[in-house]
Amino acid sequence: MNTTTQNNSRSATQMLVINALFIALTLVATWFINIRLPIMGNGGLIHLGNVPLFLAAMIYGRKTGAIAGAFGMGLFDLISGWTAWAPFTFVIVGCMGFVVGLITEKWRVKPIIANTVAVIAALIIKIVGYYFAEVILYHNWIVPLGSIPGNVLQVVVAGIIVIPFAGRLKKIAQKY
Repeated sequence: MNTTTQNNSRSATQMLVINALFIALTLVATWFINIRLPIMGNGGLIHLGNVPLFLAAMIYGRKTGAIAGAFGMGLFDLISGWTAWAPFTFVIVGCMGFVVGLITEKWRVKPIIANTVAVIAALIIKIVGYYFAEVILYHNWIVPLGSIPGNVLQVVVAGIIVIPFAGRLKKIAQKY
């Protein structure tokens, strides 16, 4: 096996492990670090699953962000009894991870600015995506409005946790 093939094989193996790790971290952070609030609609579950999702996207890019979000939170829905939500979560949170990664990969400004814009974009995707998912599931245009505060809180808290550290963590990850 030549050196290039070994490097590509090693890189593919490393990314497989990193993707699996972030799927697991996203699932665990969603499953174990959550609070149920008495808010109508689906806005009653506040969790920290967006923290590893954002870190995956900001450090390793759009592909890892999409994979971690789609599979990590999609699996949470499947194993926690929110099965009807799984297809919506797979698409919505996968898009969130992809867009966060895309913005932080392509936008050549200070990392804190790119990360902030990326979190704002994820917030918009989450609000719009879950609003329409709830319209489909509840057959109602009003009830989903109750989920918006919880969705905002989830993403804002994750952004506050991740934004200050993501740039530094990306530099550390690039060394290895």
